Amino acid sequence: MGTLGYYIALPFIYGVSLLPFPLLYLLSDLMYIIVFRVIGYRKDVVLTNLRKSFPEKSEHEIQAIARKFQQWFCDLALETIKTLTISPDKVRERVSLEGAEILRGYAAKGQSIIIVLGHFGNWELAGARYSAERGVPPLIVIYHPLVNEHFDRLMTRMRTRHGTGLYTMRETSRAMIRDKDELTATAFIADQTPAPERAYWTTFLNQETPVFQGTETLARKLRRPIVYIAITRPRRGHYRMEVETLVETPMDTAIGEITEIHTKRLERDIRNYPDLWLWTHRRWKHRKP
Repeated sequence: MGTLGYYIALPFIYGVSLLPFPLLYLLSDLMYIIVFRVIGYRKDVVLTNLRKSFPEKSEHEIQAIARKFQQWFCDLALETIKTLTISPDKVRERVSLEGAEILRGYAAKGQSIIIVLGHFGNWELAGARYSAERGVPPLIVIYHPLVNEHFDRLMTRMRTRHGTGLYTMRETSRAMIRDKDELTATAFIADQTPAPERAYWTTFLNQETPVFQGTETLARKLRRPIVYIAITRPRRGHYRMEVETLVETPMDTAIGEITEIHTKRLERDIRNYPDLWLWTHRRWKHRKP
């Protein structure tokens, strides 16, 4: 979509962000019918991913998970747009944060941390909720810039308006070393797909899977504890963030150990709540060299 398309879409985007939540979810229901029931967006990708990840489940169970995922996916898209205008008070009302005392403990010691999470739950609302919490290490999210510069600026505004900082993927290592004396919580979305020849390979959801090694490499180099945040959904429109320390002293771990720990932790959440992970993502497009 070019410049003209962006300016045509912009009023619609802000209009959606201003909708009250009941109307937002009515729109989401309509979106689900059009995108998934009529168009069939990435239907084969979703079903193939689910079948390979859960070979023990029946086809009836796979189809049920796919439907729940597709409905949540539409909610996720519109909730993400909502972050353009949502207030900090409304974010706190919609997203609970359990384990904030762990984060405040690190802040009190002046200890920077690395946060790992996946494309699970609503990570965009979670970022806004984190930044609405007082007394915790300031959040910096790693992101991949969009090709369209107009939409990239819009996404940047959406992610930073509550106080979250940003590093691009390309500058992450350099920026973290540059800012090593500042108190920060750098968030890595750990389930993205790296180049296979530079990845750490493990078994994830019954499949050989490449994982970025940068998270553990930087944790070890900068001596930063690894903190995991689970984002579950107790009911529609409401999320629960749960904070836990996975690795307190990364310097004492073996190569690959941290990657195994946070990958298995995410896998546990996906198995417990399979409809809340991004199954449209082509996670297994590479083969192990």
